[in-house]
Order: sequence, then structure tokens, then C-alpha cells
Amino acid sequence: MEQLSRPFAVVTGASSGIGYELARQFAQNGFDLLITSEHDRISEAEQSLSRHSTSVKSFRANLATYDGVEALYRRIEEEGRVLDAIAINAGVGVSGDFSRDTDLEAELNLIQLNVVCPVHLTKRIVKNMLRNGRGKILFTSSIAGTMPAPFLAVYGASKAFLTSFAQAIRNELKDTPLTITTLMPGATETEFFERAGMEDTKLGTNEKDDPAQVAKEGFEALMDGKDHIVAGSFKNKLQAAGGHMLPDTVAAEMHRKQSEPGSANR
Repeated sequence: MEQLSRPFAVVTGASSGIGYELARQFAQNGFDLLITSEHDRISEAEQSLSRHSTSVKSFRANLATYDGVEALYRRIEEEGRVLDAIAINAGVGVSGDFSRDTDLEAELNLIQLNVVCPVHLTKRIVKNMLRNGRGKILFTSSIAGTMPAPFLAVYGASKAFLTSFAQAIRNELKDTPLTITTLMPGATETEFFERAGMEDTKLGTNEKDDPAQVAKEGFEALMDGKDHIVAGSFKNKLQAAGGHMLPDTVAAEMHRKQSEPGSANR
């Protein structure tokens, strides 16, 4: 029964990067965990995280599909436990010239994972949290969501949606015990840039933040019930502020210089 006295959390996209580090934060702080990813490495993450003397279970699911989200929700329900926190972190990027180079199927998959999944999963869990009288939800967005993002056009738009969605439901829930927090990192040392095909861009080659530090800041903001946290370097805070204050045309041109293919060599 001692195990069931610990709080219970779910982390999506937890096989590597910020998601793995978020799961590690939960484990180190006494949470039992259900972690998920579509990658088979999720079982390795389970073994590694289990060293922190908490119960860690893994579940493979493709959250870019309706059935994958439903399967995860059923798996959460099968635990028969109150869900104290969830980090909705799974996401993907697609880089390149929208009109010439990028693949429509990849971009639609991005929208499914970065936009549809968070809405779908939140819809399923938030009513249970309200009924239980407690719960914390963390969305991993990005400072890219604060400005137009040339050559990451669909990704940036997906993060702008996610940030707006999180802020809106946080306001709806302001008179309840539930809290919604948005984690907004900048460029972080993960597999994101390789997967997105950004190895020849300034964003892909410049110095990046430590995912462990980003996750720590996100976890602490979640536990404190904060609205959002721009995590990582001070440069990220400046860029996020600029994204809000500068005209969109100026912000877009600034982003282009970082994300345009071949920009690493200019």
C-alpha cells in the first residue's frame, strides 16, 4: 500500500530529450510514473528511471493517431489511480521551404501529434481531474510559438496554437484546484534538429540548452502552479519577449536568419 500513497504522473514523448528528463524529475521527486512514446526505446527509459525507487511503467503508442491517444487514455484508466500530473510533451518538427521542399504527410502528422493529440488527451483527462479535485497539466510548447517561424512554418504555428490553448483553458479553470502550465524552451540539445532535418541551419548548429535543466525548470513551474516558464538561457527570454513585441514581419525575418537551410554556413 505504500506504493499507492505516492502521487501518480504520466509523461508523453518520454523516450529521450526533454520528455525523458521531465520523467526523471517526476521520478526523483517521488512520483510513480506511466511513460509513453511510439519508439521502442521507451522500455529502456523505463528501466533507467526505475532506479529512482519509484514505480515506472512504459506504454508504446502512436499519439499522432486517434486510436493511439485512446489507447493511452485506457491505459491510464487501467491503473485505477488518481492522476496527479501529466506532462503532454510528445512533439515533432518539420523543417524546410513549405512551398517547395516539405512533405505534406509529414506536416499533417506534425499537426496530429503537436495539436490534435494535446487537445484530445486533455479532453479525456481534465474531467477526471475536476472530479478528483486535483491535477496539474504541463504542455511543452516552444518560444517558436511566439513568432512566425519561416522554414518551420507548421511547427511554429502548432506551438502558437498549443500556447494559446493552454492559456485559455488555464483561465477557464482558474476557480478550480487544477493548474495548467506551459513550458517554453528554446533550442535544446535533443534529437529534434536531426529529425527535423536542420543540421545545416544556425539553429541546428548553434549552442543549445541542456534538456535536464529545461525539464527541471518546467517541473518546478508545474509544481508551483505557474502560468508558463520560458526555460533555458536568458537569450530565450529575450527572443520570447521580442516575439511578442516586435512586428510579425520583423520577427519572421529574424527567425529566417536562424532557420533557413544553409544558414549555418553564412
